[in-house]
Amino acid sequence: MKDRADHKEHQGREDREDHAAGRATGRGVAVWASGVGILLVAMPQAARGRLPDRLATHWGVGGAPDGSLPLWAAASLPALAWVLLVSVVALAARRGAGVRGWAGATLLSVGVGLIGAQAVIVRANLDRSDWHQARFATLWFGVLIAGIVAAALLGVLLDRRATASAPPVPVIPGDPAPEIPEGERFVWLSRATNPWFQLLAAAGGLVAVAGALAGAAGLIGAPWPLIAPFAFVSVVMSACSSVQARATEKGLEVGFGPLGWPTRRWAAGDIESARVERRTPAQVGGWGYRLSGLGTTVMLRRGDCLVIRARGKDFAVSVDDAARAAALLNSSRART
Repeated sequence: MKDRADHKEHQGREDREDHAAGRATGRGVAVWASGVGILLVAMPQAARGRLPDRLATHWGVGGAPDGSLPLWAAASLPALAWVLLVSVVALAARRGAGVRGWAGATLLSVGVGLIGAQAVIVRANLDRSDWHQARFATLWFGVLIAGIVAAALLGVLLDRRATASAPPVPVIPGDPAPEIPEGERFVWLSRATNPWFQLLAAAGGLVAVAGALAGAAGLIGAPWPLIAPFAFVSVVMSACSSVQARATEKGLEVGFGPLGWPTRRWAAGDIESARVERRTPAQVGGWGYRLSGLGTTVMLRRGDCLVIRARGKDFAVSVDDAARAAALLNSSRART
């Protein structure tokens, strides 16, 4: 009966983690989809006074324009195509888990491709009196292709990180240092996210991307004073927005951000003890990666934290099921 109850508790925790991960992914997709749609419409409209009535939208082999669209169509048609693509991908991903592997790569790469192409089109038509005068920018096209490839690879990496499965965690009684049979291996995995940090990361990233696109389209001069601070905020908030902790017989590994990088590792032999503590942001000095009199704390939500003492210093991370991780680490330490 005890094993059955522990199994149900563990299954319930996995379901909660999957649900939380799904909500976090949904928020990210919503922010990305909305941002791309807004940028597709906003770029031509922002340069309206410097663009001809019709925009060159296609160029022949020699670099001369051979296709055009009215300004309103050049602004709205890519956005409508984007909305249709997002809807199709979202419906397909809901109907079958098998398609989720390419959903992230598709949305990232196509989104980058559309807003990059829109920036190239606006730049080519900027300050032209007639669309026939627009000339194709080969350099910017090369940058666009590189951006599409990089976005596709990033989408694949994010999907692999999100869907990576770990071997099942064995059912362990509530002993602070349970016995693990000789030759047996174990793994414990837990994740935690902070939706506010994710929102800040997305907002900073969108502003940085908007600045880069405005510079690429020729709407502003040097875009770096706008790009640099917001890109920095986006990277830092992204790294602090989620954490994944993994305990094995080798020790503890804590990865930060959606890609699990940077990563901190402690070998089992270096861990002097492991325990559970309830901590709040007020105790450790705020949210995120904090240094205080309690040592280092990764605070993404208040409550139970897994705390280890290694090399005379404490490190804590706020993740679910911390008691099981502490028990497994203590047992592993006892065997070294």
